[in-house]
Amino acid sequence: MIEIRWHGRGGQGAITAAKIVANGAFVCGYKGVVMAPTFGTERRGAPVFTSLKISREKIYDLSPITTPDMVVVLDRTLLAEVDVVAGLKDNGLVILNAPPPASSYDFGNARVAVSDVTTHGVEAGLPPGIVNSGIIGAFAKASGLVDIDTLSRAIEEEFAGKKPELNARAARIAYEHTFIGE
Repeated sequence: MIEIRWHGRGGQGAITAAKIVANGAFVCGYKGVVMAPTFGTERRGAPVFTSLKISREKIYDLSPITTPDMVVVLDRTLLAEVDVVAGLKDNGLVILNAPPPASSYDFGNARVAVSDVTTHGVEAGLPPGIVNSGIIGAFAKASGLVDIDTLSRAIEEEFAGKKPELNARAARIAYEHTFIGE
């Protein structure tokens, strides 16, 4: 089982991004896919997180993720407010919306992947601040768990009627411009 924790700010679409990846993982043959959004006293701009578990076998453990294999961060300013790597397993992976190089970020023995998703979204034609589609592309490249074509289709389905082609393009641009550190 692979446990992924997604960190963002209220309104950035971290929950939607995790949902899209969950749908793509299921299409790719993962039999166990569990997404557990966290709701509380959230408000636009406040730190939020959601959990996603994927497995080739059914998942019976629905408990919250405390020791993720991966952490996905939609907004690097969260690094000053939230311990996004709390509980991250040894040699875990941090996927960060941030400009390269990956070596600019140190999370102990975690591997780091970066993509300037904010810039790539604008390049794709989305309004500034739309980062959830792009971070999916960075996730695809850094994790290798679900291919970008499947995730692009899942993005287009999720955003039908809401610029699906631009959202899928943002994911593909971020995918091509994701840099993984040593």
